[in-house]
Amino acid sequence: MTRLHPQAQAFVDLTAEQPSLDECTVEENREGYRAAIPLFGEQTPLADVRETTAGGVPVRVYRPDADGVLPAIVHLHGGGWVVGDLDTHDTISRDLAAGSGCAVVAVDYRLAPEHPFPAALEDSLAAVRAVGELGLDPDRVAVFGESAGGGLAAVIARELRGALRHQALVYPVCDAHVGATESYSRYGDGCFLTTADMHWFVNHYRGGADLADPRLSALAAEDLTGAAPATIVLPECDPLRDEGFAYAQRLREAGVEVELREYPGQIHGFMQVAGMIDDAREAREWLAQRLRAALS
Repeated sequence: MTRLHPQAQAFVDLTAEQPSLDECTVEENREGYRAAIPLFGEQTPLADVRETTAGGVPVRVYRPDADGVLPAIVHLHGGGWVVGDLDTHDTISRDLAAGSGCAVVAVDYRLAPEHPFPAALEDSLAAVRAVGELGLDPDRVAVFGESAGGGLAAVIARELRGALRHQALVYPVCDAHVGATESYSRYGDGCFLTTADMHWFVNHYRGGADLADPRLSALAAEDLTGAAPATIVLPECDPLRDEGFAYAQRLREAGVEVELREYPGQIHGFMQVAGMIDDAREAREWLAQRLRAALS
């Protein structure tokens, strides 16, 4: 196995004594995630941050400028469809808004197991479609997500082909068939996100859905033609790495422009840990510039 980046290794060591997901209740795992917020970086100040709704779904809107009709980046947070919320991903939303000059609309979609598939997707789609309700430019919209949120973003970019300017996918879940790739064999233990974790997440979210449903596994879609241009961020030492590369290749084969950046020695979730991992800040800055260019 490739050696982890020293800062990623420090984070893995810090979390190594935590109980596994399947040893805790759903609420205990949610609280554990929230307890890690101090590791996620400083809160970049913005002109306006407020809670509202879009399409009936709770959202938090981050504006770098208080006035004007800004482009919109719809942010779908990670957390395996089960954990995570607007607060756990607040510093990412803030940095993207500040760096891109766009408004960021963070979606508080419903979580499993209380609300299994396709609740998270339905909420996310409703929010994307309702961006104009927020006084933002409905003709300049990008969708952005990490991990499970990246999988949601990929599906939405296919469902709303022609309606979005860009899709930014960070270590996305593109295949709900856990353990199906070599990267699971190489990085599914000892690199923060484990194969067992992914089984826990998928089993809580899928309900009775077929794992090959393209709304659950973006890689299962037959036709990606016309999807929005993509920016994809992948860490090297991530069990989801191979499915991210496979999805990028599928997009390219469909004629979709793809810019992919891999971070050597990094782990799943690294971009969130800006308080410990320098690559997190660099990745946020790069994504913000990519989205600024796409929505200008």
